[in-house]
Amino acid sequence: MVHNESKQTKPYWQSIGQGSDLILIHGWGMNGAVWHQAAEQLSEHFTVHIVDLPGFGYSNHLSFKTLEDLSQQVLNHAPDNATWLGWSLGGLVATHIALKHPQRIAKLITVASSPRFSAHQEWKGIQPKVLKNFSAQLLDDFRLTIERFLALQAMGSPSARQDIKNLKQAILSRPEPNTASLIAGLELLATIDHRLDLEHIATPTLRLYGRLDGLVPAQVAKEVDTLMPMSTSHVFSDSSHAPFITQNDEFCQQVFRFTGIK
Repeated sequence: MVHNESKQTKPYWQSIGQGSDLILIHGWGMNGAVWHQAAEQLSEHFTVHIVDLPGFGYSNHLSFKTLEDLSQQVLNHAPDNATWLGWSLGGLVATHIALKHPQRIAKLITVASSPRFSAHQEWKGIQPKVLKNFSAQLLDDFRLTIERFLALQAMGSPSARQDIKNLKQAILSRPEPNTASLIAGLELLATIDHRLDLEHIATPTLRLYGRLDGLVPAQVAKEVDTLMPMSTSHVFSDSSHAPFITQNDEFCQQVFRFTGIK
């Protein structure tokens, strides 16, 4: 029996361009519109597939509980053997797919992402109490909480004000995320720890970071160089948490170079 997926169970996807498949996965609280600028440039050489994660943007009628659940909902409708590019929380999703479903992924690119987002002993990251506060504040005032998170993401960037404006425009251009998915996403950022799993990733991997990032400090790049010696990393000198907005041209050049386009 052929089972037709209805809109009720399928996350929202959009595809542009021609060429080999490149999947873009946004971060927490965001939606696929954040990729607008980068996708335009990348689509000159790729078929770019942009997903709104379950619970976010046009997929806000969906939800998820675990990282496997979240990844599976994306995988169900993703092209085979694509390059997966995940930003922040999206980087966790892409990394999870490289670990658990390696046959589905040709290359892995993570952007301002970390195998463990939560700070722990010597490991740099987001203070656990900050993540806890976000969870509590979400129930009180969704918009204010997202604004605070945007400010944290752009902090340190020379173009912080413009970065925040671009991210905010993207969020407001699509339906608001649902609270259950926002809280489930924060839970993943607080609890997932892939550090010891990274050595098992055989997929060719590029890791991109912002030197001024306050959420995923540039020191994480050095730590992961050691945990994942077969991967390549690059730190954008003038970016914080969203290098594809702050330094979009250089960002796209890194992607092209890594995938052998030019």
